[in-house]
Amino acid sequence: MATTKASLKGLNDLFHDTLKDIYFAEKKILATLPKMAKAAQSPDLKAAFEKHHTETQEHVARLEQVFEVIGKKPAAKTCAAIMGITEEGAEIMEEYKGSPALDAGLLAAAQAVEHYEISRYGTMRTWASELGLTTAVKLLDLTLGEEKNTDVALTKLAETAVNVAAEAA
Repeated sequence: MATTKASLKGLNDLFHDTLKDIYFAEKKILATLPKMAKAAQSPDLKAAFEKHHTETQEHVARLEQVFEVIGKKPAAKTCAAIMGITEEGAEIMEEYKGSPALDAGLLAAAQAVEHYEISRYGTMRTWASELGLTTAVKLLDLTLGEEKNTDVALTKLAETAVNVAAEAA
């Protein structure tokens, strides 16, 4: 059986590549959240985006610590998934500007981001555990918990206010 370059890569390599991917994603989210906050009509949704912007700054800092743990320089690798999700959010902002459904669309886009992040951070935490990177596990788990909490808060906001307002209009 012939050995290819890809077959020589292990979990360490996959962890590092995925770390670069989520690092790019978090930086893209940092740039996108202020635009979403500005576009949001609901004061509660605007506040949720602003709060998550602050948390996302902490997420970036934690990822930089994870890079340090594995002895690598922080580097980003373009994340096609987050590019697509944020492009959808930009379309919603443009197509629904001034519409009663704008906030519902923004909130849905934000939850798509959260679900992507929850998936990535859960996977990364598991891999860090497999690789014996205890400090990385703690850092990734902390961020995973915050992402899950944000998703729960967005769901509550959707069910109690934003979706109701969009439907009533």
